[in-house]
Amino acid sequence: MDDLRALNPEQRATFIASVLGWSLDAFDFFLMVFVVRAVAHDFHAQVLDVSYAITLTLMFRPLGALVFGWLADRFGRRPVLMADVLLFSLFELATAFAPSLTVFLILRALFGFAMGGEWGIGASLVMESIPERCRGTVSGILQEGYPLGYLLAALVYWLVFDRFGWRMMFVAGVLPALLVLYIRMSVKESPVWEQSGFRVNPPDLLAAFRRHWRPFLYVILLMAGFNFMSHGTQDIYPTFLQSLKLPTSTVSAITIAANIGAIIGGVTFGAWSQRVGRRRAILIAVVLALPIIPLWAFSTTPLWLGAGAFLLQIAVQGAWGVVPAHLNELSPPELRGTFPGFAYQLGNLLASSNAVLQAKIAQSHGGNYALALASVAAAAVLALFTITACGYENKGVAFGRGTAIPR
Repeated sequence: MDDLRALNPEQRATFIASVLGWSLDAFDFFLMVFVVRAVAHDFHAQVLDVSYAITLTLMFRPLGALVFGWLADRFGRRPVLMADVLLFSLFELATAFAPSLTVFLILRALFGFAMGGEWGIGASLVMESIPERCRGTVSGILQEGYPLGYLLAALVYWLVFDRFGWRMMFVAGVLPALLVLYIRMSVKESPVWEQSGFRVNPPDLLAAFRRHWRPFLYVILLMAGFNFMSHGTQDIYPTFLQSLKLPTSTVSAITIAANIGAIIGGVTFGAWSQRVGRRRAILIAVVLALPIIPLWAFSTTPLWLGAGAFLLQIAVQGAWGVVPAHLNELSPPELRGTFPGFAYQLGNLLASSNAVLQAKIAQSHGGNYALALASVAAAAVLALFTITACGYENKGVAFGRGTAIPR
């Protein structure tokens, strides 16, 4: 709380806008995971066919991160963030009116393109606007906008789905467009971007990535591990709970419990990383996740399923709470609008097959979603531990022109 009180009104407005942007971005994404079975029914398709919508969203996010990230490095964080939020909100609304599965999949790909730009721009804007000592705390809260969005999606599923169907859920997904008004009225441009003088053109962008290819490659692998862990424990989980014939209210309650745990974990470990370091905080969180996986996947009652989901997401999102600060500190200064988000989303691209992979494993084992969830999650946790342990960090680096980065 002391770190948040230390922010001046302009910094606080930027922080709020960034958290809301990521929360509402995630809200729009996670509406999809609750309606896979319903969409499959309406379009006379298999769950596996519809699960490609999640994969396409994740696959197109890197392209959006690159395009919007470069625009943010060239023209500023604030105007590009507003355009990006408006665009992904409109594609979300259009999804509600998809007449066929093919159009539905195309719209989810376009949504992924727009969604891909938000995280990197929002994270760079807030990290460049706050004091260094606040990065850990703000990082944890910012990243937990993601489970907050998941929690909001679970509430909308509970309130809307049984009464109005899946299409009305996507109509509710246009609400993030209102955030543009708040950004327009309250948020200032990044002072680091304004003072740096960096205005990267496309040829310079390629050259800059070529100069920093080692940290870029490392961060891509790191984020692949992170995204396999998070999407492996989130995207198909509602489908797993529905396969147990649990009512809508119970599926929502378990998902809400999971995301409350995620918020607690992300805020705690993000703040803690300011004291113990970024890598150590990630490693401890990842180690805690492994023994919880059996409880999370193989429990047979709603109470124990909820307990497992709550505890696992404390660990999973605890590790994630470190990510915004960690990636921005590893970024070259002239690429801070592009580098974190693009590397993040390329890691997401490598993990984009997660939903289809888990659906195929479940299908090949007689609908055993528990086995599919547990096997993928455990492999992702072990991979992320190894990648993080072999990596490095740049905690406390000053942001601005001429800032060094490990190579």
